[in-house]
Amino acid sequence: MRILLIHNAYQHRGGEDAVVESEIALLRSHGHEVDTWFRSNDDVAGMSSLSLARTTLWSDRTPQELGERIRSFRPDVIHAHNTFPLISPSLYWAAARAGVPVVQTLHNFRLMCLNALFLREGKVCEDCMGQLPWRGVARACYRGSHAASAALAGMLTLHRGLGTYRNKVARYIALNEFCRGKFIAGGLPAERVVVKPNFVDWNDKQRLYPNPPPERVGVRRGLLFVGRLSVEKGIATLVGALRALPDADLRVAGGGPEAGLFDGLAGVTRLGSQPSEVVRGEMGRALALVVPSIWYENFPRTIVEAFACGLPVIASRIGALADIVRDGETGLLFDPGNPHDLADKMAWALANPERMAEMGRMARAQYKAEFSADVNYQRLMEIYDGALAEQRQVKDTSCKMQGSREEG
Repeated sequence: MRILLIHNAYQHRGGEDAVVESEIALLRSHGHEVDTWFRSNDDVAGMSSLSLARTTLWSDRTPQELGERIRSFRPDVIHAHNTFPLISPSLYWAAARAGVPVVQTLHNFRLMCLNALFLREGKVCEDCMGQLPWRGVARACYRGSHAASAALAGMLTLHRGLGTYRNKVARYIALNEFCRGKFIAGGLPAERVVVKPNFVDWNDKQRLYPNPPPERVGVRRGLLFVGRLSVEKGIATLVGALRALPDADLRVAGGGPEAGLFDGLAGVTRLGSQPSEVVRGEMGRALALVVPSIWYENFPRTIVEAFACGLPVIASRIGALADIVRDGETGLLFDPGNPHDLADKMAWALANPERMAEMGRMARAQYKAEFSADVNYQRLMEIYDGALAEQRQVKDTSCKMQGSREEG
């Protein structure tokens, strides 16, 4: 199978970029020919506001360059990840004209919410769910700008009206059932929204997990946070819990605008942003990973990485996190935004290392069964096959209709 993978990369590398790289490596490792067409948000700096708004609605560059790439590479499937803002939905129309089915991974809620998070003023907000996002424009939900919010709302309104999202994408990939339900409630066709979680390729042969293997890891100590230090990640909740639990030992790997909240806190070791191999080592030594998010996380790779390392997770009971982390089995859940409940769960984990070790073994088993590379590859092939089968059916129907007209 020949796959053309498309992605609008962010200025600051994030989880989506890592997923893209992992899927490219996965497909190539199974013998597929993979070509890539990337745009970078670094290019936004040289564009005027008007030009960027126009490109967001409909990029003229995309059909031209994509058409050339399709003719030269002849892909069976196009797999798109992020298309905002430089690639734009004109991608789907160009692919349809070339007769190539598009599979679109949905990493966030951009098609339903201007800030893509369903979060406003530190609380879940679904006011634009299934509606024209005029409230998001009035509230300047995208980057605090009414103009930028209007441009994004214009894109969503235009392409909903044109039927782009309904008719031009063969399959949407949601990362879990919770998110699938939100996308369907927001207007995407249920029969085209399928589920495939994120994965990490940390297998026994490559020995990418900590040494010794998670099943034989000895004494683990302390708690770990990995990720961007930003509002939606629940940093304020974590800091509040630490103030109620001054004896906690927490190591923090990551940077961001909320980093200053940790100033002056005892028991906190700030590591800053670290490469994956360092994070992997931290996961091999910690007692539990803390994920205090206050938004609907789609599917944090950090949880999959933790499970691969035999590391249980203490997470907010919100959105998909409540499904991914099995309370009392692969980790502990607490009420989102509640620092006292989080402090209680952290204290229990620190006081019960044997139970946490048992949860870690169950987390590793869940990783092998659900989030390994082999399982993910089989699911991805099923999705591609479904998109191709639908494309063939459309072509057959079109040919039959054309034949009937000619006979008539």
